[in-house]
Amino acid sequence: MNTFSFAFQPILIPGGDASQIPVRKGFAGMKPLYFLAALILSTPLAVEIGAQSAPSLKLTKTVDLSGYHGDFDHFAVDRERGRILVAAEDHGTLEVFSLASGDHLRTVKDGIDTPHSILVRAGAPTIFLTDSGNSMSKILNADTYAEVKAVPLTVGADSSGYDPATNTLYVVTGGKDVDMRTANLEAVDPVTAAKRGSVTFDDNHVEALAVEKHGPRIFINLAQTNKIAVVDRRTMKTVAIWPVPPAQMNAMVALDESQHRLYVVCRTPGMVVAMNSDTGAVVSTAPAPLRADDVFYDESAHRLYVPGGEGYLGIYDTSAPDHVKMIGKVPTAPGAKTGLLLPDRHELVLAASPGDSANTAKILFYSIEH
Repeated sequence: MNTFSFAFQPILIPGGDASQIPVRKGFAGMKPLYFLAALILSTPLAVEIGAQSAPSLKLTKTVDLSGYHGDFDHFAVDRERGRILVAAEDHGTLEVFSLASGDHLRTVKDGIDTPHSILVRAGAPTIFLTDSGNSMSKILNADTYAEVKAVPLTVGADSSGYDPATNTLYVVTGGKDVDMRTANLEAVDPVTAAKRGSVTFDDNHVEALAVEKHGPRIFINLAQTNKIAVVDRRTMKTVAIWPVPPAQMNAMVALDESQHRLYVVCRTPGMVVAMNSDTGAVVSTAPAPLRADDVFYDESAHRLYVPGGEGYLGIYDTSAPDHVKMIGKVPTAPGAKTGLLLPDRHELVLAASPGDSANTAKILFYSIEH
């Protein structure tokens, strides 16, 4: 812990026990009341600036994208090709940026309707793009982005999560956006597009999920009924349903396996809800920005980042498993609610969606200084 400290040199002040009070030079000779006031006002407290200090974010680059409307959705990084990929959901495009410079390289439109999430696999010649439009989800050439194969999932494909151990992608489908009363989680091979299984939820609004790396579970947000479903991905069966009582519209989730914690981000009101990932018990809450649509977690640093469309990024310390604590509020831009965290590069990238406003769409690049 880093603290501010001051050296005191004892100076004797006449009179009783007060003669043993250590004071700074210049206070000797003061009347007792004045001396006490001066001592209190001039003595700083020890302030911890280490374990719970917020990292400093510096805006390093802004890329304007004129002519865009609506919302952006999720990002992916292609390290092999040095690219950042962004799903421009309402614009109906895949946007490609340079990982090194942040420059906008190209717009991919052919065959894309309403993209949401992107899977890039190390060493693979293809990427997987979920698309809730009429063209359906698709496998694309990772170099040219030409379509290789359409993926016949249930309509409404949106959020996804990947299990590299079995090379299986789990995709949320169905729901109210495609006039369905239920939603699904479908397991698919990202190479062949073969469907490996599915589970159906009696919920018409299912949001983001977290895939356990050292176990068989998937944690998925049932936003309509305000619950977390726990799915065993070996059997594709729901094994538990946990309520999220502190807030409504639970939409995003991050998993810290080492501390057995789920960090569930809710929208009504904006709140981070920390839950025990073994039992579903709520252990702590903290306020979160409104209109959040993403969450990033740096498990090694115990830092959680929540971007909100109202125009700021919430930063949280999770080093104490039973007490999630907001330690920073970083002004960003209206609509900046999805993005990408690159801990190894000490970078964070956000997409400022114009929505229905006349604002210019922007991609914001930040450096992170701990």
